[in-house]
Amino acid sequence: MPAHLDLAGRAAALSAEGTPFVWATVVHAHRPTSAKAGDSAIVLADGQIDGFVGGECAEATVRAQSLEALSTGQTRLLRVAPGEEETGLPDEDGVITVHNPCLSGGTLEILLEPSVPLPVVAVVGSAPIATALLRADRLFGLQVRALTPEEELPDGTLAVVVASHGRDEEPVLTAALRAGVPYVGLVASRRRGAAVLASLDVEDAQRDTVHTPAGLDIGARTADEVALSILAEVVATRRAAGPAGAARTEAAATPPAPATAKDPVCGMTVAAVPTSVHVDTPAGTVWFCGTGCRTAYLDNPAAYAT
Repeated sequence: MPAHLDLAGRAAALSAEGTPFVWATVVHAHRPTSAKAGDSAIVLADGQIDGFVGGECAEATVRAQSLEALSTGQTRLLRVAPGEEETGLPDEDGVITVHNPCLSGGTLEILLEPSVPLPVVAVVGSAPIATALLRADRLFGLQVRALTPEEELPDGTLAVVVASHGRDEEPVLTAALRAGVPYVGLVASRRRGAAVLASLDVEDAQRDTVHTPAGLDIGARTADEVALSILAEVVATRRAAGPAGAARTEAAATPPAPATAKDPVCGMTVAAVPTSVHVDTPAGTVWFCGTGCRTAYLDNPAAYAT
């Protein structure tokens, strides 16, 4: 199987699992470079790289910039050029130029496309409305997932909708409210919904945030229409929270920005993650762009002492 097809299959599997990753594609290569246009790789949140986008030094830059892109969720075009001045600063919208002193002389342009998990709408119950909600998985940029009362809420949960018609409602609602889930909805009549809320062991302010009957009033009659009204209310809640609220929810499923370190031999900035080349010393971990710089350091550590 061609390498890019194998990577595409893995990327699809990672997306289905909700695992964050970056798809890196070489879009331009100015010789001399070991990579060529069309080469690609997957970069995981731990810095592991599967595929090929250049030699060790280029790979180190791709790793560091990919982890940064993953933490922001923003696509960027990475331009890796030879030279001593390593800025890592954007020089135009969406373009990051890094001057890599280890390159053999060519320039690479690599598109970094982060894939982060979509916010989760957790649905508890097997009522027709719950089934209708599950059919809307990924239609509106949301993962709609079935959740049993015994399961913990997934990272990045934006909403919990309980549509179980009286089964296990209180513990699920209580757990969602205590976890600070932005939208908590209960499918019930106004009268029964009020009774369920009154029985919850939570603060009054938390109880007041529960949407019951769940969904906007659109005159819904069928299960599909009620599901649509609930999803509309979830979207409205998400937008009303503004960028800060959306960022808080989505950050739960998005890796944090990586720590970085400077290679003491060549001066390049690298990601301080276990998958980067490094040496553990009594004074701490020393990070490198590749094995060449590590060898130079080990041959004469004193020459690179700060």
